[in-house]
Amino acid sequence: MLAYHERTKHRLDRYAAGPDTIDWDAQPNPFREFAGAPRIVLPLGARQLETPFSALHQPHAVAPQPLSLHSVGMLLELSFAISAWKEYPPDRWALRCNPSSGNLHPTEAYVVCSGVAGLDAGVYHYVSRDHALERRCGVTAEGGTLLVGLSSIHWREAWKYGERAFRYCQLDLGHALGALRYAAAALGWDTTLLDTPSSAQVAQLLGLDRPQDFAAAEAEEADFLVALTPRPAAMPQPLGDWSGRANLLDRHPMYRWPVIAEVAAATHKPDTPPAAWQRPDFPALAPQGDARAADVILQRRSAQAFDAAAVMPAAHFYRMLDCLLPRELAPWDAWEFEPRVHPVLFVHRVEGVEPGIYILVRDPAAQDRLRAALRDEFVWTKPEGAPAHLPLFQLVSTSCAKAAKTISCRQAIAGDGCFSLGMLAEFSEVVEPAPWRYRQLHWEAGLLGHVLYLEAEAAGFRGTGIGCFFDDAFHEVLGVADTRFQTIYHFTVGLPLIDDRIATLPAYPSTRESS
Repeated sequence: MLAYHERTKHRLDRYAAGPDTIDWDAQPNPFREFAGAPRIVLPLGARQLETPFSALHQPHAVAPQPLSLHSVGMLLELSFAISAWKEYPPDRWALRCNPSSGNLHPTEAYVVCSGVAGLDAGVYHYVSRDHALERRCGVTAEGGTLLVGLSSIHWREAWKYGERAFRYCQLDLGHALGALRYAAAALGWDTTLLDTPSSAQVAQLLGLDRPQDFAAAEAEEADFLVALTPRPAAMPQPLGDWSGRANLLDRHPMYRWPVIAEVAAATHKPDTPPAAWQRPDFPALAPQGDARAADVILQRRSAQAFDAAAVMPAAHFYRMLDCLLPRELAPWDAWEFEPRVHPVLFVHRVEGVEPGIYILVRDPAAQDRLRAALRDEFVWTKPEGAPAHLPLFQLVSTSCAKAAKTISCRQAIAGDGCFSLGMLAEFSEVVEPAPWRYRQLHWEAGLLGHVLYLEAEAAGFRGTGIGCFFDDAFHEVLGVADTRFQTIYHFTVGLPLIDDRIATLPAYPSTRESS
């Protein structure tokens, strides 16, 4: 795992190993299906959901929807469904509610349920293209049970990004967890990331350990389970025969990246005891805005370019950072683990905030460790006007747009936004004794990114995740000289420039959208 992380760093003089050329006409099929599995077409109803986005920041402010086929359909529509089609002739492509590196979508979603009105107990695979469930197997479970399982098809990312793709798949899982938690909150449901099952147990429940169902098709890597009802006393068990065979996504792969399978095996999760961590007592978030949650979620996009002159109001900036602190509300109430990822911000144009490099220390206990690892000359001062409880510190006052652009693989979006950031993870202390937590650090970073996506959207701005960055160049700026801390994800937020040449089309046929 450590060797993989080191060899897949992008460097100023070379990039991590990837394909020499990309044939866009031969892109893998973005939709997995299981031929022969019975299908249930889900109703579409999320666009009629009136839950305000601000209510998601208030515990128990949303009356729970009953557990039914209709509400499960809304859950999946707001988390993993297609949100729109884009068209720029001759090309047409789908956007989804869960963002993905390169819009490649390696994440697959499964539903495991019993006691859901209108849906037989079973294990189901979700097909976002058709907003439908494929029934793979029956299941034994007590009472009303609703689990969502996530898996990854690593080849979807590796096709474009080569060896670094495993990192991107893990970041996408963090975004998927965020998408699921916000969708559930809009329905008034709680969620819990199940922290005890092993990778093998998840694979067995979802039917991903059945080579006969995949044959020559690309394998899926079991990732984790999320409970949307009270945590089950015992893991559900498949019951009866499995149905369906996985489709082949890429008939003519040009490259192979065996190190991805190696790091996947090295980071498989064993059975672990429940996480035990007490969240800091941060003040409650105040309600803000009157936009509907469904509108914010369904209109979320990754910005392709920013207005390089736009200035963000300080209130929006501080609000976004405040939402990254772990509280007992969405999405952090689904994350039972001690915060290990701390955003380092390049502030370019925020009203009343001096340009420079800042750090948000998401766990007070980490501040001394961070101070010891970063440059001695950093000043660690609280910016004037910042909320008193916000653990935001200025490290240095400087114009940093060019540096941010260079570090993010020379991409203009990192310098043109109002601010950008790199997510600095507590690394060796976390992953050396428990290699599976390499995945978990990326999930946490992706979850942070998803919060920024939705909060930016709600504020009239837009975000973009950045997976391409020069790891050690960022470390050098901060003075990081060892592996106690490592950067694992970058992000940028600004006022988007919209390309009007690209048409936006409905996610599903109008006859279904109105149903």
